[in-house]
Amino acid sequence: MTATLEIRNLHARVQGEERPILRGVDLTINPGEIHALMGPNGSGKSTLANVLMGNPVYEVTEGEVRFNGEDLLAMEPDERSRAGVFLAFQYPVSIPGVTLANFLRQAINARLKAVNPESKGISIPEFRRLLRAKMDMFSMDHSFAGRYLNEGFSGGEKKRAEILQMATLEPTLAILDETDSGLDIDALRIVSDGVNKVMEKQVEPPLGVLVITHYQRLLNYIKPHFVHVLYEGRIVESGGPELALKLEESGYAMVREKFDAAVVAE
Repeated sequence: MTATLEIRNLHARVQGEERPILRGVDLTINPGEIHALMGPNGSGKSTLANVLMGNPVYEVTEGEVRFNGEDLLAMEPDERSRAGVFLAFQYPVSIPGVTLANFLRQAINARLKAVNPESKGISIPEFRRLLRAKMDMFSMDHSFAGRYLNEGFSGGEKKRAEILQMATLEPTLAILDETDSGLDIDALRIVSDGVNKVMEKQVEPPLGVLVITHYQRLLNYIKPHFVHVLYEGRIVESGGPELALKLEESGYAMVREKFDAAVVAE
């Protein structure tokens, strides 16, 4: 089976700036795998998420990214989404006047029409059945779908809305950019449970997940198969879930010391 995501020697920077942020990232995510990406502030974690989604603020200067065998960097952001890449934002924006239900139906129709330009999209009755089933999966009140997207939502509600979007759109790759940001313990459990339920659902190909986080606490609920440490724009250490526990105990000091010593040795 083709890897969901293959990143090779990826370098990137902000458009118009000389200083690189990503300095040679290598990462492979296979179908059904959960990878956690950790690292201190300024290491390039959110930059990687934005580059993968095609944010025009960033410029790729070297390297390649393949998604299900295709050149991801050659796709426009909307093409990436329709191909099955999903990004849960660290700070979801509000869209007044657009209900969550209408937003999701338009997103589904855009994907259907990309596959078949003659498609009339999903019918309203079929969409309602789909959305209700997904909301029931997360024990969400159906009235939630009639609210304007993220307008007046609490931090937990915004993140739950994003997990609902992920479940409804059924992507092949989900990038969760600091989904735990601003959540209390109860909200964190609810959102994590939602992610786990999506992972448990058998789809083909299985969902690959990249969880970007500062803290090990999220990984108490979303169990990763692999943990990576991003520092100075490179993945400098990889391991299993025990690596996150080690970082929780010692912080990133050990990473800095190890990486800086390696740079001096070079």
